Order: sequence, then structure tokens, then C-alpha cells
Amino acid sequence: MTPSNTSAPTMIVTQQDFLDLDKQDPLASLRDQFEIPTGLIYLNGNSLGVLPKAAKARMADVISREWGEGLIRSWNTYNWISLPQRIGAKLAGIIGAKEHEVIVSDSTSVNLFKLAAAAVKLRPNRTKIITEPGNFPTDLYILNGVKNFINQEIEIITVPSNEVMQHINEDTALVCLTHVHYKSGTMLNMKDITTAAHAKGALMMWDLSHSTGAVPLALNDANADLAVGCGYKYLNGGPGAPAFLYVADKHLKELEQPLTGWFGHANAFAMSDDFEAAPGIEKTLCGTTPVIGASALEVGVDIMTKVEPQQLRDKSLALSEYFIRLMEPLCETYGFELATPKDQSIRGSQVSYTHPEGYAIMQALIAQDIIGDFRAPNILRFGFAPLYVQYIDLWNTVKALEKIMHEGSWDQAQFRAKNKVT
Repeated sequence: MTPSNTSAPTMIVTQQDFLDLDKQDPLASLRDQFEIPTGLIYLNGNSLGVLPKAAKARMADVISREWGEGLIRSWNTYNWISLPQRIGAKLAGIIGAKEHEVIVSDSTSVNLFKLAAAAVKLRPNRTKIITEPGNFPTDLYILNGVKNFINQEIEIITVPSNEVMQHINEDTALVCLTHVHYKSGTMLNMKDITTAAHAKGALMMWDLSHSTGAVPLALNDANADLAVGCGYKYLNGGPGAPAFLYVADKHLKELEQPLTGWFGHANAFAMSDDFEAAPGIEKTLCGTTPVIGASALEVGVDIMTKVEPQQLRDKSLALSEYFIRLMEPLCETYGFELATPKDQSIRGSQVSYTHPEGYAIMQALIAQDIIGDFRAPNILRFGFAPLYVQYIDLWNTVKALEKIMHEGSWDQAQFRAKNKVT
């Protein structure tokens, strides 16, 4: 049997094999740092990460002592004012950046708007933003928002990701892509695409929301210009956790972002009527830091900083590879189709399947305390967060799914009824 730290596992066929893999897993002890209800299989960390146990104590302390007792003094006493920079510096090591290039701020959507608008201004004589169709909706909506509110001369060009490089030309201001696709889990070659953008003088921005904490990242090595990412998926920062952004050092001096809020001022407490941008990454800040949310995020980030990225990647690939192989008989018998690349070099940390009855099937799984999710029109997503997903979870999930399909138990009104959140 192949150990869990390989990216090309041999096929194993029994339940005991998977239990043995868990015993060999060098990351197995990390599961104890998270709140996972007994009997629950959670394969949705690519959408919302689980609660770190330490976050409960941290939240209680922030609320009762720092806020409850310290009140406004805590901006100084407990250094709330530097939370964005402090957590950003920790995140820098996770995404392959310098500490002064990363900051925690706002939401992913707001950060996309700020940086896309700034990129357009840095390339004033160019009229195109290139992205891909089927990108995460917020990315497409925000880019169109930049066009409508900042510069209506901009044209949004959407082309399949495998054709992006050939469409970049001297009119391109910005190429904006998601590193790991939210539906298929396809991972793009960051370095090659960034190099192609730079060859034509365009800027490159990456959405790392489905990458950070799941796959090794090296923004500086890829020479990326800009990046954004969220804190509530693989970083386990909690629902609605603050997001982060990255600006390469070479752009910090020139970059001008449109949401010139108080916290982005060079001297916020001078209370000047005139805006003067902070000299570094702080200029990208806007409103007041959500202290409670940021404090929870820091707990998740601290856990992630203690793990070797390659160990995460090795386990992620092993989990996804075993899952794909276990699912092959169900694909043949019940009509599931793999939507995720078989090529490990271009696969993130999730596996997706299409099925005409995907929504109802996923609801039937969830009813058995096996939580994945569904994305319209027909995608079932299974996310593998290496910090806490076990190998035995794969075996139990596929066995439960096989039973659901064999018995047709998914075909019930309760499973077909659409919830607001899928």
C-alpha cells in the first residue's frame, strides 16, 4: 500500500486499506484541532471551512476581555489597529509573497474592485480586460462594475482559460483569472499565463479563493502583479471572514485604488479633509477592520502556517486520486461524469462530477451527514481539505452514494426542493 504522502497512489480496495492510510497520515493529528461533529463527513471545506477549536476561546477573549473590558482602548492596548498587516504578513508565507505585499481587508468582491480599477489606471491607454466565461460570478460582475463605473471604454473579453494567452495583446490592460476553478477544480499555470501577460505589457491578477491553504502558491516566483483571496474556505476563518489582497512591491508606489477610505490614509488620525494615500500596502485599506472576524481568521491562518505546503498538496492529491478511482464504477453504472482533470498537475483540492439529478443526489447525501455541495446547473462538488479530511471519509462517501443510487432514494420531493443556498 502506498503512503499518503505520494501524489500517485496505487489502487487500494478495502475499507481497512483506507483506515491504514489514516494511521500513516503525517497530518492526521491536525484533525483534532477542529470541531467536527461525530459521524459527520465534511467535504465542503472548499466553500466553508470548519471551526478551529482554538477560535472559540479566541472569540470569547476578544469579546469579553478586549471588547468588553478594554472597549475602545483595545485599538492600542491589544493592537487592533495592526490586525490587517499582522495577518497579512502571516498569509504572505502561505501564498509566496513578501510580508509587506499582503494585507487583510474587506471582502473578496471589494478587493477585486479596488485592484481591477487600480490596474486599469496603471494601464491608461489600454481598453481590454481578459477573463474567462464561467468564472466565479463575483469576478465577472465586479469586472463589469469597473467598466460601468470607472471606465466605460473598457471591453471585457471572456475566452476559455486555455485560449487566454493567445488573446492577450497590446490593448490588454489586465488579465484576471481564478487560479483554481470553483466548479471543475481545474488549476491554471500561474507562471506561464503571467509571463504571457507581461510579454504584451498587461497586468496579471489572480483570484486565489480556491487555492489558498489547499495548493502551494508562489506569487513572487510567478511575478504576479495583483491577487485577491478569501479567508473562509481552506483557511477556516469562519463565515464571512475578511478577505486579503496582494500587490507586488513594484506597484505599491504607483497604485491608486478608488475606495479611498479612512484606514487607507497616510495619517488617519490627523483627521485631514484631504486624502493622502498611505505609502505601502496600507493604501488598499478602506473601512474599519472587522476585529472579531479578523481575530477568528488569524486562528485559522496560524494553523496553516505550521504545515508544510507540500505535505498539504501530497495529501490533497492522494485524497482526490483515491476518490476518483473509487467513483469509476458509479460513473459507469449511474451516469456520473468527471468534471475535474485527471491530470494531477492541473487539479486543485476538489473533485466535481456532473449528473442530471445532481442537486437531489447531493441533498440525499447531506441527509446522511455527508456534506458536499451543488453548483448549477449539474455539478456535485467534493472538497478535500487536507487538514481534517480522512481517507476513510472517501470510502464511506462512495459507499453511501452507491447505496443512494442503487435504491433510488434520492428521488424524493424533499431532496428536489431547492434551498436558497445550494
